[in-house]
Amino acid sequence: MIRCLVVGKKHETWVADGIDRYQKRLRKPRDIEWVLLPHSAYETDRARQEESERILLRLKDDDFVVLLDERGKNIDSPALSELIEAELGRSRQVVFIIGGAYGVDQQVHQRANLVWSLSKLVFPHQLVRLILTEQIYRAAEIADGKPYHHI
Repeated sequence: MIRCLVVGKKHETWVADGIDRYQKRLRKPRDIEWVLLPHSAYETDRARQEESERILLRLKDDDFVVLLDERGKNIDSPALSELIEAELGRSRQVVFIIGGAYGVDQQVHQRANLVWSLSKLVFPHQLVRLILTEQIYRAAEIADGKPYHHI
């Protein structure tokens, strides 16, 4: 299973519709569990620390953790597919993290096995959820040798 830890409110309707579109097509072990963690009542550093603590409490020692951050490493869809398949093949749970508005603290960065950038652009968090879901679906299609991903 793939778990997505997200700081924020429930999916907006248009996001939920898009996520459902891709999630319905996914099969075990690539199904996605969404864990929505509430925003902190604080701001800036204090919010980042509190939200990061909530994230870290949800991680297991053997999870393979991918933190989404615009300052992270750029990888293409085939590389993402290889990474997900390799970790699932090792019976590790893959956990994607989307932090809150103030990001995450250094402890979460250090815990991450990969800090991944979707783009150098910054996207709204709701949109990132949809993009992430589509990329997980694309990764599954690549792994299965299906024609969804055109090179």
